Parts: sequence; C-alpha cells; structure tokens
Amino acid sequence: MASPINNHIHTGQTGERMAQLYLQEQGYTILEKNYRYKRAEIDIIARKDALLVFVEVKTRASDTFGFPEAAVNSRKEKLVVDAAEEFILANGWEQEIRFDIISVTLTTPPAILHFEDAFH
Repeated sequence: MASPINNHIHTGQTGERMAQLYLQEQGYTILEKNYRYKRAEIDIIARKDALLVFVEVKTRASDTFGFPEAAVNSRKEKLVVDAAEEFILANGWEQEIRFDIISVTLTTPPAILHFEDAFH
C-alpha cells in the first residue's frame, strides 16, 4: 500500500509532467526541470522566443482543500526568484523574464490553469 507521502510525490510528478506537455503544446521549449539552487527549486524553466519563463507547478488531486495556485506563498516566491537570479547569472541571460504558476487539478478531466506573470 502506498503511503500518503508517496501519493503526494506521485501527484506532484503527474502535475509537472502535464504542465510540461501543456507548455510544449503552447510553443514553449523546456530548458530545465526541477532546477535546484541552495534550498530552492524551480519546477520548470522554459523559453518562448526571447522570453525566459520560470514556472512553479502546484497540483492537487481535487479542489476540496482549495485551489492549487493558492499554495504559492511569499516565501515560495522568494525562493523561486533567488534560484532564477542564479540561473540568469550562470547562463548570461539578458532578455525578458517572467514568473508563472501552472495549477493542475487531477479531476476528470484534469484542469490546467496557466497564470502568466503571477509574481515578481
């Protein structure tokens, strides 16, 4: 029998795969998945033309306990921004950037919501 932690990890991985496919369908190129810097992780780093997009993916099995995107708090935003700054420096990126949230609810059918420019 799977533990609740394993179920949570599986739910998150499923949502991230769905978000990646969604972004690719929208014309984005996936550059990195699960990029880590110190204590921070960026779920997806993607590029569309001259725009670099840092994506936080939040997934829930249902909306019983609220919408997934509501789980991105100011602390999480700061961690993502810090990791993004490191990625930008390490790669010499000098063009536009954006921070997005993709919310995935694993209902039937699944619901995917893309919040562009969700935070700074």
